[in-house]
Formats: sequence, structure tokens, C-alpha cells
Amino acid sequence: MNEEAIFQRLLALVEQYHAGRKQGKFLDYLDPDELAAELDLDKDAAGDWQQLFQWLGKYLQHSVKTGHPGFLNRMWSGANLPSIAGEIITAVTNTSACTYEGAPVSTLMEHYMLQVMLDLAGFDEGEAQMTTGSSNGNMIAMLAARNQAIETCKEKGLFGNPPLIAFVSADAHYSLDKAANILGLGTDHLIKVPVDEHGRMRPEALEMLLQQHQQQGNRPFFVCATLGTTVRGAYDPLPPLVALREKYDFWLHGDGAWGGVALLDEELQRHFLPGIEQLDSFTWDFHKMVGTNLMCNLLLFNHHRGTLRCVCSAGEHSYLFREEDKNAELDTGTASLQCGRRVDSLKWFLDWKYFGREGLAQRVRHYLSLSEYAEQTVNSIPELDMTVPRESFNICFHFRTPEDISGNEFNLELRNRLFKQGISLVGIAYIDERLTLRLLFTHPDYTRKEVDHFFDTLVATGKELLDEHLQG
Repeated sequence: MNEEAIFQRLLALVEQYHAGRKQGKFLDYLDPDELAAELDLDKDAAGDWQQLFQWLGKYLQHSVKTGHPGFLNRMWSGANLPSIAGEIITAVTNTSACTYEGAPVSTLMEHYMLQVMLDLAGFDEGEAQMTTGSSNGNMIAMLAARNQAIETCKEKGLFGNPPLIAFVSADAHYSLDKAANILGLGTDHLIKVPVDEHGRMRPEALEMLLQQHQQQGNRPFFVCATLGTTVRGAYDPLPPLVALREKYDFWLHGDGAWGGVALLDEELQRHFLPGIEQLDSFTWDFHKMVGTNLMCNLLLFNHHRGTLRCVCSAGEHSYLFREEDKNAELDTGTASLQCGRRVDSLKWFLDWKYFGREGLAQRVRHYLSLSEYAEQTVNSIPELDMTVPRESFNICFHFRTPEDISGNEFNLELRNRLFKQGISLVGIAYIDERLTLRLLFTHPDYTRKEVDHFFDTLVATGKELLDEHLQG
């Protein structure tokens, strides 16, 4: 099979999959042992394109259709067609986005898009980079704050200095725990600040903790405001945190991985992100509600121009980066923790140009409207109950059970039955030790009709399962 025939067959396979991504079940589920037998991974295929295409076909057949309306488990779904086109071009060109000479077009696109985002956030004299995700973005922000707090830390480490203390919401993403571990702080020095009844960090509790650690001789240096918590979708209040930053001199970071989309709409920005222009740093995932192909994250720094290059570069790298090169300032790799950097700017640029800010803002407003409708729907169905009131885009609910049936075990069983039957995959999480079903909308063409179908199917399956429990 020649290369032309391979490409024709490959593109036909991709086209067929994409055309059917919303049809039938969202998953042709097999248990791991059954799937391993079906795949026959030990089979020899040296030079055998026919066998390779058999594996490609089985991969598509048994993969989760993330573009299917039944896929509701993650903060993303499917992908925008412009970004898919960008991904294909990125794959066939196969370059690293670390230098201008190796990736001239993507370098300029990345710089362009990052400046657009800095302007959108109101970050003057700032700088930015694309990272592998907000987990990495949160860590780099904490790294910058650490090196600012201890100027010799990059060369000499943490030795001989007061313990550094970071603060996050009790509902913050676990990536902050990982960052505290990787950066040498220790997870015990990442303090979880209590939240209020809305799931938002309590500023008065934060101030008490700041005072306590200062009195103990520790150095509070970093506070992360979660802007759209993973489970409840709560936004930590920025104005009082900014006021505390001015009083206690810490780095104030905003984790907007999920809720950063409010920046796209001026009204939503005023409501959910007041004061964002005063943050020291901010991270946001375009592969979530915006729908750009995985992964697409940006990390913005405010009034800290040059900081990224300072904290992320180290060691001898003149074989790759040369300061005397007239295009050296365009090289993105010197401000990155990675050496080789995947090209993620093309798909992002194409999405932005095709949909525009207003087109994407309409999408976000649509998701919020669906979330409001879903909450009303849950409250109108006797078998369902909201675990907590809706804060933004997240709907946390559960199926009611009699006292003699464990609600946690039942809801987990209900969720898994819907999954294995290929009907729907909805997220789960615990709120105050109570298992909740977490419904998120990230499908741009999702309507109230799909919302009704989801709940109708879930309730019908729940009643069926409840009857089995009661009869058993």
C-alpha cells in the first residue's frame, strides 16, 4: 500500500468516525479482558498496513465518543472542527514549538494569541505562555511566586529560609497539592482555607491563617483563587483577596481552568471575575467549554515581564537557544519548563478566528442557560434532588433513595449502569461525603431537548434499578 492510498484510507476512516460521532451509543463497552482479547495486542504487524488499519478501526469502535450527547463526564467534549483541522496539520508537519527557526508560523500565532488574551484579561506589561494544562500552569505560577519570595531559591534552593506557606480553597484542584510536592514546599505547607455555604474561599478565614503563620515565623507567599471549582463551579471572591494581597504581600494567582470562560462575555466577567485585572497570574483551559482540541491552556502573568524566562530556564542550552540570534525573543522554549514543545497554537488560532470572541461568548451564555434549565428540571422531578444549589455552570444532584438503601452506593451503581450500557457518562464527586452526580454542558449544539432526554433516561434507569433493590 503506497502513501497516497494510506492517506486516502486514513482520511476516509476519520471522516466516517466524525460523521457518526453523535449516533448510536456513546460507547461500545467491553470489560478490560474482553477488550484485550478483541485487540490482540501481541499480534505481529511488521510492515502490515492492513493490520494497522484493523487496530485503527477497533480503536475508533471501542473508544468513547466524546462528541456524543451522552458524554457528560468531563469538562470538555468532542472538538471544534477548525481545531481538528489544525491538529491534522500539526501532526503531519511534526515540529517543536520551542524556537522560531523550527516553527516560524506557530511561534507568531502563539505570540499573537497570547497577547490577545493578555489584553482580554487587562494584564498590562504582562507576558504569557501556552502550557500542557492548568495543572502545569498552576505549578509554574507557584514556582514564580516561590522564586520571588526567595530570590536565591533558583540557585540555592529552600535551605536556610523560613518555611514558605501557600493557601488555597478547601475545594481547590488537586494540582496545587502536586505543585507543593514538586516545588519542595511539602503538602503540609499548602493550607486549605475553609469555604462558605456557596463553596467559595472565606477571606476572613484566610486572613486568620495568614496572621497565624506570620506569627509562627513562616512566610505566606502564594494564594490561589479558584475561579470555577471542579465540583461545584464556585468562584472565590477576588476583591477581598486583592485587598489581603496588598496587606500581606503574597502572589495572588487565579485558577480559571474551568471558569475562566467568563472572560469572553463582559457581563459574565463583571459577575464572576470582578477584579481579575489585578491578579498576578491567571490560567485558563481553552479545551474545556470553548471546545478547542486537547490540550490548549494559557498562563498569563501580570506586571511580571521577564519572569517566565527567569524561573523556567536553567542550564546550558546554547545548542538550541542563542541570544545573539535576532529572533531570540520570539523563542518560546526559553520561557517554558519543557524543552520540546508541542504545537498547540495553530488549532487555537483557527478556532479563535473562525468563531470570534462573540461567537464563543454566545456558546458560554448558552451553557449557562442550559445549566439554569437543568437545575429547574432537577427541582421538578420527585426522584431527584440538588446536592447543593447551582453556583455557575455545574449541576450537582443525586437520585433519592429510601433510608435503608445507601444513597452513595445506589447513585454510583446507577451511573455505572448508564455508562456500561453506552447511554450516558456523567461525572461523580463527593460533597461533604455525599456522592453527587455532576452534570456539565460542553457540547455547543446541546439543547433543552438533549437535557430532557438525559434526565428522562436517568430517571427511568434509576427506577428500574430501585425496583431491583427493593425486590432483592
